Amino acid sequence: MPRSDRLSRQRRIDSHAVAALAPLVALFPAWLVAIAALWWVVQLFVWTPFYLFALVAFFAGGVLFLRPAQRLVLRKLLGARAPTRTERDALHRAWNVVTQANHISPQQYVLAVADSDELNAFATGGHLVVVSSWAIENLSHDELCGVLAHELSHHIGMHTIALTVGQWLTIPIIVLARIGFLLQNIAHAATDTFAKRSPWAAFAGRTLTGVLTIVSWLFLSMITVSQIIGNAVGKGAEFKADETVVDMGFGRQLRNALRIVVDSGNGARQTHWRDRLVTAHPPARTRVARLEAHMRRTQREQRR
Repeated sequence: MPRSDRLSRQRRIDSHAVAALAPLVALFPAWLVAIAALWWVVQLFVWTPFYLFALVAFFAGGVLFLRPAQRLVLRKLLGARAPTRTERDALHRAWNVVTQANHISPQQYVLAVADSDELNAFATGGHLVVVSSWAIENLSHDELCGVLAHELSHHIGMHTIALTVGQWLTIPIIVLARIGFLLQNIAHAATDTFAKRSPWAAFAGRTLTGVLTIVSWLFLSMITVSQIIGNAVGKGAEFKADETVVDMGFGRQLRNALRIVVDSGNGARQTHWRDRLVTAHPPARTRVARLEAHMRRTQREQRR
């Protein structure tokens, strides 16, 4: 039986949620430059103080924590969709078990599906839980309960706040980078046109093209750096969520789901440091071992 009576069901900011702010620090300078560029365009039509424009742009991201916005906006930004009738039945049957065990209303959250041929799920925003289509189709009811309990643990630990803010901050950065690449292509075409007429025009065009290329890649590299930092600090949040799942009483179910990944040959630790940098989750084999260790500790505590 689930042991959710031992678990505080109120959302609480733990140390891993605080550590997740580190990627935002790396992302903020690029966001500030992108917002300054957008502000300059707005200034051509309406005068607005920069600090006010930046504050409004930053706090406007708060809409992503609202359930209607998660259904209409965030779900599409993440490439997810509403579940089909069959998927909805399987998801809600498992989700009701998990939320009822924790005395939480299932209607508090938005469930979505990401088309994928891998066992995957993630939580974001204040209420969004996304599960891969493969997981819904191939996991048993108990295993799906374990996966959903893990994602609920992220919401309870407030691990999703920084992730959602980061998703919001990347939008103007990506927009500005794409504008830079577009201008680069225009400058390149113009350089080819005027190169035959004037060597100075060709030199100026190539210089402008090079500058635009460097600036655009710098913006995208800041996103990459932020993601690498996020992956590094996020592994601790995954272990913490797994421990919370055990405290909820769904440790065995999650362990069985992770064993599917291990049995498929994809649960080993990445051997190359580059692969570890771009991996957001700890190895499934390691998670299984730690889950089993935590379940044994919990059982010993219960016998006392």
